[in-house]
Amino acid sequence: MSETYTPEFRAWPKTPRLFRDIVITEKIDGTNAAIHIDEDGRVAAQSRTRMITPDADNYGFASWVHRNAEELAHILGSGLHFGEWWGQGIQRRYGMTEKRFSLFNVVRWGTQQNEDGTTMASRAEQSSLVGQVDAVPILYRGVFDQDVIDEQMRELRENGSYAAPGFMNPEGICVYHSQTRSVFKVTLDKNDAGKWETAS
Repeated sequence: MSETYTPEFRAWPKTPRLFRDIVITEKIDGTNAAIHIDEDGRVAAQSRTRMITPDADNYGFASWVHRNAEELAHILGSGLHFGEWWGQGIQRRYGMTEKRFSLFNVVRWGTQQNEDGTTMASRAEQSSLVGQVDAVPILYRGVFDQDVIDEQMRELRENGSYAAPGFMNPEGICVYHSQTRSVFKVTLDKNDAGKWETAS
């Protein structure tokens, strides 16, 4: 008779609850980027796949970060700051004549205060980079609701981009689910066509 088989116990992970707070933001069609800022104020840039420099750049993002390093360190503070580099010459272009960097972490952007009571948003408003660095637009904040998601998609399709008012070909939305700490996207293109419309 063979020995008793006793594998290592593995528990089923705790199942997150769906009906918890979400944040819906506009999904901007540019290029994924991030700014690294260390405790000493040193600044570096990356694209989705690699570290970048002004000599090995991605749509001019590293050059912009290099030129504005001191100001960005003041506005953003230390950390790794992910966002979208978008506008002139990038993907949808949004009819713009300039490029912008829009952060994904909208809560940190608007509400997380420094010891002096300022936020990233308030520091950006007082800087020379006003209009060049901000956060993706918040469309909804509250409990998960499929009807709200469907309504936000209809609003974008009918009224155009919030990030670039007047631009009538927005990409879609991102939904941040607070309990799973995950981001999900829903787009207006053929990949999600009909899915959100038929749900309403």
